[in-house]
Amino acid sequence: MMELIRRTVGVLFLAMVLVTPGLAQAQTTSNGPYYATPAWDQKLDCTTMATCPRFIVLLNWSSAAVLDRETGLVWEKSPSTSTFRWENAQIHCISLNAGNRGGWHLPTVQELRSLVDPSQSDPALPAGHPFTGVQSSGYRSATTVATLTSFAWVVGFDDGNAFDDDKSLPLFVWCVRGGHGVDPQ
Repeated sequence: MMELIRRTVGVLFLAMVLVTPGLAQAQTTSNGPYYATPAWDQKLDCTTMATCPRFIVLLNWSSAAVLDRETGLVWEKSPSTSTFRWENAQIHCISLNAGNRGGWHLPTVQELRSLVDPSQSDPALPAGHPFTGVQSSGYRSATTVATLTSFAWVVGFDDGNAFDDDKSLPLFVWCVRGGHGVDPQ
């Protein structure tokens, strides 16, 4: 019994040391581990890719994904350049194996908006972001408009604004891992 307690305390101590804020280095690529300390109340500013502590390209995911240390979400590094209707967008993300990993989903409008830097445009992303192929256009969210269920929220990466649009219209899709997601309706 004493050995079990000693091992448990040792593991807890090691875990505390490894996730202590400040241990993760500001970098845009890394083999991991990443020890992200996400919190929606923090702001990690980016000015250039070399000095951006917010985004880390996940090399051990074949550089196909990016960890956002500000939110803890993992985004496709290069979202699809195809457009999808809302229900097909759900299927696309659920079926995705970016970085040889499943578990992707269509982001909520709040998750998509968390990427927006309102001081930027075309695309409205932080200046030091590592993403490629992001269109200055509307990206679908999984969030249905409460008063009009045939519409869903969209984030325009030309200017970062959110708006609603018909679910039957094809729009771009940017899949995410983590967060809460929403159930499709």
